[in-house]
Amino acid sequence: MKIGYSFWGFLGNGVTDTPDGGRSHRRPFIDALLARGHEIVFLQPDRDRLEAGDDLGGAYTFDDGLPGIDALFLEWRWAIPGRNTTVCGSEGHTCDLHRQAQLINHYTARCQTPTVIWDKDRTLRAESVWRRTAHTRVCEAALAPTPGAHSLLFPVAEDLLAQADPLTLAARPRDLALGYVGNQYDRDEPFDRFFAPAAARVEHLVAGKWTKTGRWPHVRFAGRIPFEAAAGVYGRSLATVLMLPERYAAVGQMTQRIFEAVLAGCLPLAPADMRFADRFVPKELVVRSGSDVLERLSHLREIAGTEQHAALIAACVDRLRLFGLSKQVNTLESVLHGLLQATATERGAA
Repeated sequence: MKIGYSFWGFLGNGVTDTPDGGRSHRRPFIDALLARGHEIVFLQPDRDRLEAGDDLGGAYTFDDGLPGIDALFLEWRWAIPGRNTTVCGSEGHTCDLHRQAQLINHYTARCQTPTVIWDKDRTLRAESVWRRTAHTRVCEAALAPTPGAHSLLFPVAEDLLAQADPLTLAARPRDLALGYVGNQYDRDEPFDRFFAPAAARVEHLVAGKWTKTGRWPHVRFAGRIPFEAAAGVYGRSLATVLMLPERYAAVGQMTQRIFEAVLAGCLPLAPADMRFADRFVPKELVVRSGSDVLERLSHLREIAGTEQHAALIAACVDRLRLFGLSKQVNTLESVLHGLLQATATERGAA
């Protein structure tokens, strides 16, 4: 089918001073859809070319109009005051929200085009009309999505899992006991409980946008780094802590940080109060406090480079199969086909 795909981000490395977790999984996801015979047209601007100066060689189609499509797929955008709620053309304005509104008004409301909303940031209101419209479906990257929504996780390519060699990763020298790559957004509570106490005792590094750090003077914040540099931080780190905003932790919505870390051989420690923690990591890596983090780090230092270390990495790689790319593409295709059939039936009855 021909899918109109709306996303606000990058397919390549993008630019450093811009948050976009989708860079870790968006392009493999799209390439897999193309490989299955779907036609995809991107409906937001080509930010790789316009902002990052990255020419993707004409591999993808962008259209700033309203082309004919069979289905609309939206990576859901939300209002960010001072950024996408301002007047078009004003300083600092981004037009992602205005463009999304145009797409929804034309395709979803007027043409009743089958529409799938991927609410990756859990910002679509529970009472949203799009959760109860016959020709729309909502997907969430959670193991326990909102009732009525479908579980569509952030995907990781199976070939990356196959290429991960636990013995080689365990043998890599690591000068950091603890590393983290990601932004501060709504993570102060788990940072206070798990990361900061351990950081007072071990070599560590935090990369990303952390603007309010006065309460942690002992923590080494490196600021934002290029997207492709994340693997380097994790490649130096023995372990990381999986820190989720509460709205993610409560429903088992894991971010791409888990596979960025694991594929670099960095072991992820998961807070026990994170829903489905034991599905994301082996039980040996579930922690309940900052002192637990220190205890696990001490143990990991003792076994670093051994077969026991490699076995833990292997167990973490195996857990990533939950996010397998083929499985997530199957999910989206199932949602799309079911939606198209339901829409056709509804139109026939009318």
